[in-house]
Amino acid sequence: MKAFSTLLDTLVYTTSRNRKLAMIADYLRDTPDPDRGWALGALTGELDFPGVKSSTVRNLMKDRVDPVLWSLSRDFVGDTAETASLLWPQNGEPDENPPSVDEVVQLLSGLNRNTAPKELPKLLDRLDANGRFALIKLATGGMRVGVSARLAKTAFAQAFDVNVEDVEEYWHALEPPYTELFQWAAEGADPPDVSNRPMFRPFMLAHPLEDAQVEKGVDLKDYAAEWKWDGIRVQLVRVTNESGVAETRLYSRSGDDISASFPEMLDKLPMDAVLDGELMVRGAVQGGEEGGAASFNALQQRLGRKTVSKKMLAEAPAFVRLYDTLILEGEDLRENPWEHRRGSLEQLMGRLPSSHFDLSRIVEARDFDHLAEIREGAREDAIEGLMLKRRDAPYIAGRKVGLWYKWKRDPLLIDCVLMYAQRGSGKRSSFYSDYTFGCWNGDPDAGAELLPVGKAYSGFTDAELKKLDRLVRQTTLNRFGPVREVERTLVFEVAFDSVHSSKRHKSGLAMRFPRIHRIRWDKPVHEADRLESLQSLVRD
Repeated sequence: MKAFSTLLDTLVYTTSRNRKLAMIADYLRDTPDPDRGWALGALTGELDFPGVKSSTVRNLMKDRVDPVLWSLSRDFVGDTAETASLLWPQNGEPDENPPSVDEVVQLLSGLNRNTAPKELPKLLDRLDANGRFALIKLATGGMRVGVSARLAKTAFAQAFDVNVEDVEEYWHALEPPYTELFQWAAEGADPPDVSNRPMFRPFMLAHPLEDAQVEKGVDLKDYAAEWKWDGIRVQLVRVTNESGVAETRLYSRSGDDISASFPEMLDKLPMDAVLDGELMVRGAVQGGEEGGAASFNALQQRLGRKTVSKKMLAEAPAFVRLYDTLILEGEDLRENPWEHRRGSLEQLMGRLPSSHFDLSRIVEARDFDHLAEIREGAREDAIEGLMLKRRDAPYIAGRKVGLWYKWKRDPLLIDCVLMYAQRGSGKRSSFYSDYTFGCWNGDPDAGAELLPVGKAYSGFTDAELKKLDRLVRQTTLNRFGPVREVERTLVFEVAFDSVHSSKRHKSGLAMRFPRIHRIRWDKPVHEADRLESLQSLVRD
């Protein structure tokens, strides 16, 4: 545990990506199994200990430290694990030989909501401050040490000089502590046998298309244009094992198994295949283009659910709008050109139930100017913009320049007033960087109220963040836990993709992907927009 806590401590204070890669690689090479496998699972968010939650740690601290001191300290530090590890009133000295990561994982795995409050303090007492920090991060799953899952996998590949695409290929078919993966990469054993498992393959991704690239000669004749649909990118995988039993899984963009949230898709694929597409739902009113795709707001009601009611299945049935064919009945098509894969997909459609599958159609245009007109004219909720796919491109994991481009439509803009602010997390834990903003529900000169319509934490520079943080501290009206209410003095020009009706918000509206486009230091708050401007854009 000591080596793991040292790794986390140094990662927190390291900003260099290359340095982080080197530190993780060194740890993986120097640490024995299964500790390194559990550590890798923790860094990539693959460990889950249901018996221990952040609330467990908070309740332990409030029983041992003055609740006001705890709340103020947690608010100032901005991180539960760091605050608790420093404030923990330790009984006795830490163990000279602290528990291993494997020992900690086994202990945490055996805890439940009833036993955790009794057993977790014993474990915390055995560790120093760094060890307690690592333990709480490990237990609650909230690492936030500046390491993404992709970076950790890249470090693994660098540590043992293997291809990161191969690591990705095996990763999602295995579980921590990844014994087979380490045996292959570190000890030269045969690759893990995942042939009979429904395995996730890394997606091919797109680069943003800029106007300059169009001007420099991205020739539309070399590319096919498709709509960029506003659902969630998924991969549907069916594999038949040696016993003849077929198993189907639905994976999200990050490789998470979301099958339980969309059970109606699991018996609809009649052959072994790996298909790439966009998961969406149909609304109660079949309004959208190509089969009535509802807005993302409707889909969001089903995301993350472990069980789905019959009512929800009936009111928001899922379907997949297919983009690509990776593997079909044992034949790997990824090395083939896009045109070949597209042809295979078009032929496949006749074998799939139209109730659960359709095909993302090609958008025809004379030239880029014509395509731009089509893109901006498509303000349907289920459309984000366009995709451009090079006709001769193979299906390659990750982003490869020149093969796929995404050309999002220009965002919608509206002027809102800053109402509340909250501290950020990680590197932003010392700054008020999460901002809630609102619009007037009528004429502000006639006594109208501001009602919250969205929250954003991106779109500003570091210098602007410091200035905003100062403004929040100087204009605070009230405090509600970690949230500060501020004087209504500042206007944000907010960019967003769409807006939908929402019963969860007092304004009755919810924005899709809000971000701060400009800070209007110059604009009086009474000139900010009214709710009716947003309501006119609702397309639920």
